[in-house]
Amino acid sequence: MRLLLVQAVGAAVVGGVLVYAAFTETALSLASAITTVAVPFGLAALLAALSWQLNRRRSWARGLAIVLELLLLLLGYTMISGGAAWAGIPLMALSLGGAALLLAPSSREALGIH
Repeated sequence: MRLLLVQAVGAAVVGGVLVYAAFTETALSLASAITTVAVPFGLAALLAALSWQLNRRRSWARGLAIVLELLLLLLGYTMISGGAAWAGIPLMALSLGGAALLLAPSSREALGIH
């Protein structure tokens, strides 16, 4: 649960950096800048909402969180193959850790899934 919140904060920070880059870059179109900025903030909101629901012991949020962690794993691989290994490797490590924690028997038990 806390790892999802850490990932949400990280996505919000990335969104803030992209907002700064969008305002200082003159070659970006408005639609491209909005899309580039909206994706990390949407991801941060989704991660925070799932963290909140898991903290409230909602078992349905576990499956969505696992799927999101696996999607983040793919995003990390794409970042590594695109030349941003400095960001992709930690993202893959965090997403693997989050998926492992969500799949652990103790998290199933805490959420009442038997």
